Amino acid sequence: MGLIDTFKTMLIDNFGDVTVGLAIIAGALGILLILGTLPFLMRKTVDPLDKLRQTRTNGEQGKTQALRSGKNDKLEKYSNFLEPQDEEEYSAVRLKLLQAGYRDKTSVRTYHFAQFALGILALILGAIYTLTQSGSEDAGLQSSMMSILLPGIIGYMAPKYWVNRRLQMRQEAIINGFPDSLDLMLVCVEAGQSMDQSILRVSEEIRAGFPDLADEFAIVAHESKAGKDKVQVLNDMAERCGVQDVRSFVTVLNQSQTFGTSISDALRVYAEEMRDKRVMRAEEKANKLPTKMTLATMMLTVPPLLIILIGPSVYGIATTLGSAGL
Repeated sequence: MGLIDTFKTMLIDNFGDVTVGLAIIAGALGILLILGTLPFLMRKTVDPLDKLRQTRTNGEQGKTQALRSGKNDKLEKYSNFLEPQDEEEYSAVRLKLLQAGYRDKTSVRTYHFAQFALGILALILGAIYTLTQSGSEDAGLQSSMMSILLPGIIGYMAPKYWVNRRLQMRQEAIINGFPDSLDLMLVCVEAGQSMDQSILRVSEEIRAGFPDLADEFAIVAHESKAGKDKVQVLNDMAERCGVQDVRSFVTVLNQSQTFGTSISDALRVYAEEMRDKRVMRAEEKANKLPTKMTLATMMLTVPPLLIILIGPSVYGIATTLGSAGL
């Protein structure tokens, strides 16, 4: 407590008020941080590969590629600062963004830039708010620090919350559309189409209802056409989805391909299992509903019932005591 009191006394001696001093210090730190990053922003290093690419590209296609590379270079300069240097940490963030549906190569860089920018912006807004409220309220040191730091923490955590929410929604959409996609795939395989053609056809048919799952099937079809190993393609799909049902489906296809069994039979059995699993999930949600409604029912039903039953008696007792002079 002695250090805090000394710091508070120093602020009062120099600035006249604790909140004004905190706001000025926070603003000065923000300005110094911005000024410290300006030299890096203004510095422009030309990659030799970019020079070679620009010399080889001609026409409108070359101009378009140059514009795109210039757009991407805005954050590429700070890749060492915005991207984790640890390979495991980078892979974990990259996988999380892939599962949330952000497949761009610069998604990790953009994600950390959004955290940094929103945190600094919210911190400056918190300092401005504390400075404007200092004249009307006698705020303490702790409340002033919370008013400055809390918006910064919220701004820094907002992109993480958004990505987690997007990941949950995407996985739920994939789970809901997966049984129907398996039924369509089984129909296509039994009609004589190959597995790659069936996956591409299914991606086209379910795009209106389940675009996330359709994108995953389309990626699998295009990677297979490009000559990538089928097992690796399916494993990558399972990693991108992050859903246990898709992992099991990939395992079934890989085992069917390894042991030479019929893919249609494997799809038929697994599609039936997925339909039963969807029915079980619906029944589970239906069984949870009465338990969730119990608290709301008690809150909305018991108080009015008590008023109706006990209210007249209480009123009668109060009237009797009032007439008796008690």
